[in-house]
Amino acid sequence: MILVRIYFNNIPVSHIPTKPKKLVRPIISSNNSTPSFQTKPKTKITKETTNYSLPLSACSSFFSTLASVPNVLYNILDPPLHAWLGPTHVYAGNLAPVDEMEPTDCPVIEGKLPVSLKGVYIRNGPNPQLRVIPRALLLFDGDGMLHSLRFSDGHATYCCRYVKTYKFLLEREAGFPVVPNVFSGFFGFGDILRFLMATRRIVTGHFNLMNGFGVANTGLAFFANKLFALCESDLPYAIDLTQRGDIETLGRWEFEKKLMSNMTAHPKVDMDTKETFAFSWSLTFPHLTFFRFDEKGVKQKQVAISSIKQPCFIHDFAITKTFAIFHETQLIYSIGKVTTGRGTLVDYEPNKIPRIGIIPKYAMNDSDMKWFQVPGFNTIHIINAWENGDDEIVFVASNIVSVDNIFKSTVNVSLEKVNINIKTGEISRDIISPRNLEFGSINPCYVGRETRFAYLGVLEEVPKMSGIVKIDLETGQEVAKRFYGPNCFGGEPLFVRRDGESNNSDEDDGYVMTYVHDEKANESKFIIMDAKSSELEIMTVIEVPRRVPYGFHGLFVCN
Repeated sequence: MILVRIYFNNIPVSHIPTKPKKLVRPIISSNNSTPSFQTKPKTKITKETTNYSLPLSACSSFFSTLASVPNVLYNILDPPLHAWLGPTHVYAGNLAPVDEMEPTDCPVIEGKLPVSLKGVYIRNGPNPQLRVIPRALLLFDGDGMLHSLRFSDGHATYCCRYVKTYKFLLEREAGFPVVPNVFSGFFGFGDILRFLMATRRIVTGHFNLMNGFGVANTGLAFFANKLFALCESDLPYAIDLTQRGDIETLGRWEFEKKLMSNMTAHPKVDMDTKETFAFSWSLTFPHLTFFRFDEKGVKQKQVAISSIKQPCFIHDFAITKTFAIFHETQLIYSIGKVTTGRGTLVDYEPNKIPRIGIIPKYAMNDSDMKWFQVPGFNTIHIINAWENGDDEIVFVASNIVSVDNIFKSTVNVSLEKVNINIKTGEISRDIISPRNLEFGSINPCYVGRETRFAYLGVLEEVPKMSGIVKIDLETGQEVAKRFYGPNCFGGEPLFVRRDGESNNSDEDDGYVMTYVHDEKANESKFIIMDAKSSELEIMTVIEVPRRVPYGFHGLFVCN
């Protein structure tokens, strides 16, 4: 208890803001939600930080106090971490944080911008705002930062801004971590003490769990005429893209108001009906809830999936014309592991058999849900799914072969196609490609429809890719590929249709785009490739005015 007292004497809880200082416009929400307000942030542009240092300050006195005790006691309180958990290892090189940058014009240094390309490419990713951070921090815990390029009249404008989440605003004003990184886990008694200290802030009302604690750093989605930044531990945050190329956070989209409200980072939009399908998870029963929004963004009746008996990590799902498809992996949520200081919330269960669940999209309850065991099949990201006749579902995804090492930098992946006969229960599996392919994209008009082509990154280390491969999902052939060269790595390859909103062209008629970083020169570029060409020919190279860290998922929003 002495340690706890010293910590609180150096970091008064009263320093944490209880509410935003200024109210701005309410965000647009569905009919059954209450408008939410958020601080209008003042943006300060400072010189980019390339080295992620951890200086001592008032908020690190607890850590230094631990360091002063005998080594034996210190190793009990704070046992040494694996290298892949240490913040200075995770957020190093081109994962080191960068500062915000206001809209800046970018030169085209090779080729020219396609005339038909009008809109904004925007990509999400982790970028911790604090230089004093928790002892253990996974890549997935960093504050969300959006990197955008607006294309208009042959010009490109770059901008990057933080997603101003509730967590971000609290910690920006406090200057130190306020919200515990539960998903990073606890790795000793010292981490548990830190969590108990954070709990005091909740009890005293300085941190309101009803406002969420997510970082909005994973995905992006556009539906109901709104753009959202997403992570699966919280509700979406509405984002505005201004005409001058800036990015503004409008606020948390509170389509429901309850403790621990959350939504998947990978909602699916039915291009025919304009409905959006999504799900939420819970550590308590029911562990999975499926729901949809109509074209206007009004949430419809939700369906609790009662056939999932233990909380498990479900990151993505798929839809077809008739069904929604979920994949239960060998990754589970282990509260006991965290509370006893033995690691992360997500745990690997070797005795569990993965399975795929199929439920009608418009089911009123889960009585019609069918589960099919698929041993050894663990997927994080799903490419697509579709119906092959009345009885068969085709499901394409990257199978994480080394799922027990999911949070380490290197994982083994194989691209697989699973065929399921929903009447007979017969299942067949084919490996489309044994190459390490992840973070794939398709023509968005083909979500839930039979798909011929997919564009995937060649995974070197999460989340950086050494190149792009275009796969023919029917034949399994690599019909095109491009590698970035020595010391150069990109991220998720995003397919963008050539004709904008129209869906009358060929499936692969469009562009593939991504940020690429040269680790030796410490420079970043944005490249646009011809998706139909046999070599993914580079059409445009844009010089970005600063280093762009590796990130997660992106989106193209048409003007």
